[in-house]
Parts: sequence; C-alpha cells; structure tokens
Amino acid sequence: MLTGVQVVLLGGDARQLEVIRKLTELDASVAIAGFDQLHTPLDGAVRADMNEELVKIADALILPAVGTDEDGRIMTVFSDQELILTEELVALLPKHCTVYAGMAKSYLRDMCSKHGIRLVELFDRDDVAIYNSIPTAEGAVMMAIQNTDITIHGSSCMVLGLGRTGLTLAGTLQGLGAKVKVGVRREEHYARAYEMGFEPFYIKELLQNVGNIDLLFNTIPTMIVTAQIIANLPSRAVIIDLASKPGGTDFRFAEKRGIKALLAPGLPGIVAPKTAGRIIADCLCRLITEETSKRGNEQ
Repeated sequence: MLTGVQVVLLGGDARQLEVIRKLTELDASVAIAGFDQLHTPLDGAVRADMNEELVKIADALILPAVGTDEDGRIMTVFSDQELILTEELVALLPKHCTVYAGMAKSYLRDMCSKHGIRLVELFDRDDVAIYNSIPTAEGAVMMAIQNTDITIHGSSCMVLGLGRTGLTLAGTLQGLGAKVKVGVRREEHYARAYEMGFEPFYIKELLQNVGNIDLLFNTIPTMIVTAQIIANLPSRAVIIDLASKPGGTDFRFAEKRGIKALLAPGLPGIVAPKTAGRIIADCLCRLITEETSKRGNEQ
C-alpha cells in the first residue's frame, strides 16, 4: 500500500489514466494537473493547478512517456493549458522526491541533476521494454497489413535489430507464417536468431540482403536504412521504422524513390493505451513502494 505517499502527476495521455487508477487503488494521495478537459471521473485523485505549492509536497513526480521537451513543456492530451516544468519548480521539489518519466530529454536530465533530484526513465528498464514490445509488435503488424496488398503469411520480412522489440516482433511475424530475416551486430544475437529459426545476417551485410524484401522493420535508432539501401529494395517493399524519432530511415529518399516508409514510434500508447498504461502503472507502483520502504528504513 502507498498510504501517506503524495504523488503528483502532470499531463500525459490515456496511459496516465491507468497509472492514476492504480495509485489510488493503493491508497496514494494523488494530485493531477493537465486533465481539466477529461470528463471521466477519476475517483480518489485531486485535480490541481500546476504551481509551487503542488510540487513542494511531492514524494513522487510522474511525467508522461516523453517527460518534457527541450523547453520543459509537458505534453497534455486532456488539456489546452500549457504545462511547463521550469527550473524554479524543479528546485522546489523535496530532495527525497523521485521524478519518473518514460524517457527524458537532456533538459529534464540536466534539471534533475543540477538540483539533486533522482530521475527514473521507465523505458530504459528491461521489464517495461519487454512488456511494451508486445503492443509494439502488434501495432507494427497492424501497420503492415494496412499498407500492403499481401498477407503476412508467406511474405519476406526483415527485422533490423534483435533487441527487446526486435526479438518479439521477429517471433510474431514468424508465428504468422512469414519468412523472417534478422539483421544483427553481435555474435550472440546471430546465434540466438539462428536457434529461433530466423535467417540471421550481420548488419554490415545489409545491402546484400535487401534485394527481395516485402516488409522491412527497423528498430535501430541510428541512420541505417540509407539511400543506398533503399535504392536496392524492390519497389513493392514497405518500410516500418519503429525506432525513436527521427528514426533510422532516409525518408526523403524513400519518398523520392516511391517506396512507402512509415515512422511509427510510441506504438504501445497508440494501439493499446490501456495495456501500455497498466505496464507503466505496475512498474511505477512497485518502484514507489520500494522507494517509500527504503526511505522509511533510513529514518
């Protein structure tokens, strides 16, 4: 239980609703800002304005998937009001407060570091990333079906990267009957791909492996699907880039060549916000409980 723990939640999308529900179920005191246009009742949460008094009481401060932009602005789906996490507000956070976000840009990292506030990026955690890879894979398959005139079954698919997302996606495509090539950099990933029945190759050999591909899925957040690679893809190919913005694809050249290329970061929050919210909520509540227990033992 989180009785007596003061949580402040700022902005976000439908995923945050699951976080709020889970926190209130565990008896945390939850104050929320950036939800003034949400008509769904959130029993147990107190709607508040973002101000100095709000942040002064926070044992935990929860931000959206992308914590803030580089100017401190917080994304708000359920409000037209602008929420900005200024340095003055960060300075007022209690020193024991932990800031939680899916991922943090340099602005948020710098502010927390400067003022000695602990920052946790949830999407860096293996458990969250692996759970999130499930709706990501399903969303990628949905996009593939919507943007091709062939079945996944029997198609020739390529997945670049055998990390947490790539592994789940490759297995999902294989389960649907696709022939799956997997591009890897590390020897152990090559061995794992072979063991799982994929057709592995090293990324340095990418150019030699793209000649007969129907669907190319990229999970590597660096420029890897270059103009040279795109020039060697068959004209029927569709590229679905799952890497964080700006992705790893030369979208300008793909458009010039007439190859459909789609950037699709953040699929869990788009295709399955309730599931994605529960994943975040379960992790958050576990971490806040651990932090509260640790703080209690130190007192």
